[in-house]
Amino acid sequence: MKGKPLADRIRSEVAAEVAQLGHVGLVTVLVGDDPASEVYIRLKHKAATEAGFDATDVRLPAATTEEALLARLAELNASDDVDAILVQLPLPAHIDEAKVIRAVEPSKDVDGFHPLNAGELYLGRPALVSATPRGVMALLAEHRAELDGARAVVIGRSAIVGKPMSHLLQQANATVTLCHSHTRDLPRHTLDADVLVVAAGAPALVSPDMVKAGAVVVDVGMNRTEAGLLGDVDPGAAEIASAITPVPGGVGPLTIACLLENAVQCARYRRGELVYPG
Repeated sequence: MKGKPLADRIRSEVAAEVAQLGHVGLVTVLVGDDPASEVYIRLKHKAATEAGFDATDVRLPAATTEEALLARLAELNASDDVDAILVQLPLPAHIDEAKVIRAVEPSKDVDGFHPLNAGELYLGRPALVSATPRGVMALLAEHRAELDGARAVVIGRSAIVGKPMSHLLQQANATVTLCHSHTRDLPRHTLDADVLVVAAGAPALVSPDMVKAGAVVVDVGMNRTEAGLLGDVDPGAAEIASAITPVPGGVGPLTIACLLENAVQCARYRRGELVYPG
């Protein structure tokens, strides 16, 4: 299940929407000089620019105070030129990430991290949804994975991927088990899974003998190792699964494409074309 063909189509559709809207203002905020964050920001800006966004890259030094960052976010919240705001995580240790996430206007929260957006998803009324789980659902739909009544297992309980993923699968009428680092006898759960989504950040955590024959496997993991970039699922699982995402080239391209979709959704909220549920 390669992600790039679907991601390219989504990005093309987004570009058409941006042209129709005339202006979509996306602002990214990076505090400090974390190398991985620099790469992510660069990729997001490249994609946004290619889709016709008015993308602004705000860079702040690592010594920026929490108060100064919150003040900058208040300015962006109030600006009619700004439709969508993304604060790149992680933030420096002296800044309270939870407070910063809450400070972003929920209808401009392109990452879908704000408690109001998380709460709407929990209640079955998804508004802005974290881009990676949104991309996984798009990929499963593209490949006609049967979710209604299926047994789905999600490994990883992060607020960015695991938890929202489990809610989206539940809302698609799957029976969902959420596993994590304290789960006992992990293979007992994975071997029941018709759909297995792994987002644990642990290279080759899931071995081929932990995968049910014919299962659909989505590997969200991107682990840099001495052997190169590895997912959370041993590549040998491809011999067991009916479909599996490659690493790289699976979920990654869809994360950025769905982030752009979220930004257009933010723009439609600001224009009143969509009503933000919060």
